[in-house]
Amino acid sequence: MEITERIALILEEKYLTDEAYADCFTVEIELTAGQKLSVFADSDSGMTFEKCKKLSRYLESYIDTNNWLGEKYTLEVSSPGISRPLKFHRQYGKNVGRQLEVTQTDKNRMVGLLKAVADNHIVLSNMVVERDGKKKKTVEVETVIPFEQIEKAIVKLAF
Repeated sequence: MEITERIALILEEKYLTDEAYADCFTVEIELTAGQKLSVFADSDSGMTFEKCKKLSRYLESYIDTNNWLGEKYTLEVSSPGISRPLKFHRQYGKNVGRQLEVTQTDKNRMVGLLKAVADNHIVLSNMVVERDGKKKKTVEVETVIPFEQIEKAIVKLAF
């Protein structure tokens, strides 16, 4: 079993047995050739610095006790951050009301406000200017995108 799989199992056990982490989940685990282990974890209630710090110490004790990465390694535990794509259905719900850039499986890209999340799709909203005779009016257009058609979705922050 690879080290990343072992780490995933240890984290899953922590989420199941420690009430403080019951709403947490692992998004991604990366191990680079330079012995840098990066763990990206998220939480339905928000991933705090304190949760990341405690998870890091928890993992560090396992890694050191079992000598999985040797004497010199770097361990980084953090939330995924906005630059990382959304990977799980539960991440979308936390981002309702935010701008999302969605790349679909047909390579079509769309940016819009994440309006709703359902079991099998999301709804993005855009304001579009339409002509009504000589007048222009702004209307809201909602687009339903099924999850199976989403290749990548990234939260876009407005500045």
